[in-house]
Amino acid sequence: MDRRRLLIAGGSLMALAACATNGMTDGGMAAPVDPAAVAEEARIARAVLPTQTPRAALLQPWTGGYDGLPPFDRVTPAALREAILEGIELQRADIAAIAGNPEPATFANTLVALELAGEPLDRALNLMGVMTSNIGGAEWDALDSETAPLLSAASDEITFNPQLFERIRAVADGAAAAGLNAQQTRLAERRRDAYVRNGAALDEAGKAELGRINSALSTAFTGFGQKVVADENTWTLFANEAQVAGLPDSNKAAAASAARSRNLQGWAIVNTRSSVDPYLTFADDRAGREQVWRKFIMRGDNGDANDTKATIAEILRLRAARARLLGYEHHAAWRMQDTMAKTPAAAEDLMNRVWAPAKARVAEEVADMRAIAGHDIEPWDYLYFAEKVRKQKYDLDQNELKPYFELSAVKRGAFDMAGRLYGFTFTPVTNVPTFHPDVEVFEVRDQQRDNRVIGLFYSDDFARAGKRSGAWMTSYRSFSTLDGTKAILASNNNNFTKPDPGQPVLISLDDATTLFHEFGHALHYLSSVVTYPSFGNTPRDFVEYPSQVHEHWVLTRPILDGFMRHYETGEPMPQSLVDRIEASSTFNQGYETVSYLSSALVDMDLHTRATPPTDIAAFERESLARFGMPDEIVMRHRLPQFNHLFTSDAYSAGYYSYLWSEVMDADTWALFEEKGVFDPETARRYRAIILAPGNTTDRGDAYRAFRGRDPDVAALLRVRGFPTS
Repeated sequence: MDRRRLLIAGGSLMALAACATNGMTDGGMAAPVDPAAVAEEARIARAVLPTQTPRAALLQPWTGGYDGLPPFDRVTPAALREAILEGIELQRADIAAIAGNPEPATFANTLVALELAGEPLDRALNLMGVMTSNIGGAEWDALDSETAPLLSAASDEITFNPQLFERIRAVADGAAAAGLNAQQTRLAERRRDAYVRNGAALDEAGKAELGRINSALSTAFTGFGQKVVADENTWTLFANEAQVAGLPDSNKAAAASAARSRNLQGWAIVNTRSSVDPYLTFADDRAGREQVWRKFIMRGDNGDANDTKATIAEILRLRAARARLLGYEHHAAWRMQDTMAKTPAAAEDLMNRVWAPAKARVAEEVADMRAIAGHDIEPWDYLYFAEKVRKQKYDLDQNELKPYFELSAVKRGAFDMAGRLYGFTFTPVTNVPTFHPDVEVFEVRDQQRDNRVIGLFYSDDFARAGKRSGAWMTSYRSFSTLDGTKAILASNNNNFTKPDPGQPVLISLDDATTLFHEFGHALHYLSSVVTYPSFGNTPRDFVEYPSQVHEHWVLTRPILDGFMRHYETGEPMPQSLVDRIEASSTFNQGYETVSYLSSALVDMDLHTRATPPTDIAAFERESLARFGMPDEIVMRHRLPQFNHLFTSDAYSAGYYSYLWSEVMDADTWALFEEKGVFDPETARRYRAIILAPGNTTDRGDAYRAFRGRDPDVAALLRVRGFPTS
């Protein structure tokens, strides 16, 4: 993520592609800009900013190939602390120069200057994000705790600067009179509106109170994340081999390796989803499944030093106070101003349309499982007996699939997808600094643009102590034509269990799908043709759309034939097996949908209350009861471990966005299936209209330009196997 955009633009955490356009042509393609005019804007902006010579080593411009590379080999907590503290001061000087400029405010000397301000701090914060997320540990936690409130205060200082806000408002309000083009006008108006939403129009007392709230929130966010990571850095140890009976050989070997790496005897099921889900799916020992399940779902909820419930209550109190101060009914109303849905009611309407058929499907799934189990289904039974039903109904065993999904082959398959669709090629490189020996780096070229180098792709695949859980995409540098183009530096981050040396990494179909999902985020970045970096902040409920649509290519025949081959025999996955997978594609969708959607519904319930709850455990129970949550399932993310909601504001009142994006995703895939999954013209239009433009134009307009109409919700219901009426 581009942390600098947070400080000077109040943007979203995941900054995605933007396109150098003044708008869209009638065919939905990006209209060109005048490079000479943009270069002149940058020259004027640079003349406003003071000449600076940073002292700290980690504030220096990056050197080496590919237009400069992150100096991961030189990063230490002490060096990064020095860089952040100095970087804040250098950014303060940039803002003072823009705000104090005696010349009348113009688009170039104000808006473009803001786009370029704070570059040294931006470099330091990109390093900080990697070290705290991918490495972690006590020293990085301490640095994060120290600097989070300082960075929050630095952001507020910019937003609350009255001279700066007046200049931004003057440019935005006078856009028509000044003859600004569509892209310039959109940038100025969005910046003005974002500043208003974040308190720029408050009086001095209001700004002081909002600054206090924001600082307290930043501290609480950091503390929440650190507590969850601490609870995930635990495990369940089994000394008896019978307790891991039923596990695939690859998962069993990984559990043994996890134990040895901790100087333990036996099999360790690490308390992260990538280790827990396979155990719950395949382990025959019901008592063991319950033990592993309880440990996992109780992260952050054990009444100890890592319990997060008091932190959540404080975050909710602060969010409600901020919403009131800014004139909003509740946090959700404030958060959803800059989304496609616009209002909580619109998001709730979509969720409610899917919730009822999903619950009905759960009842059917449970009945099928009870017939096999001979007893009631508890949450730790669901995945295990679902596999039994899958085998019975579709003659499909997940263990039959894993030999075809060897990690390195899956990655090559993702690269081939990108090549077939967009002309990207990925070549391994080794002369690049990385933050851990496990990280692989690939040079990315664009065959559709004269085979030029467009960036690097960093792949960090394995779990480690201190690394946050889950899978995510981030970037160390995004594309921009504003002040000279530089290679894009994108990364994917996973948490697969690392095997013993020489052993294959066999992953599940779900894991392969997740890998393609995160790679879809990377393709969004790599497709960028950016003029103004702030247009990278696409709406939260659009962000997941490009990533979700790329999941569909995992099981396409060209990818299967070329890469998803049996790791021992080299044979491609037989079509008969693919047919069984596709026949079962709507299997267990009740569980999948209810698990996710319950989290999204509780999120919205939580953040549409003017008076926030203080008893978090009671609220979670009561909210789920109101929605009629099936007893056999728990939320995918219970509140005490819900990082999406409580490590930042990013997905708060926004977890629905995966479903909102999936409507567009399902409708888009229907078009690819109609035209051909690698149809060149459909892929060209998707890249040009959806991936490249970022937020340069309204995303709803962009979708309509691509698809010729609004997205069809029925496509989502069909994909999940639910009734469409």
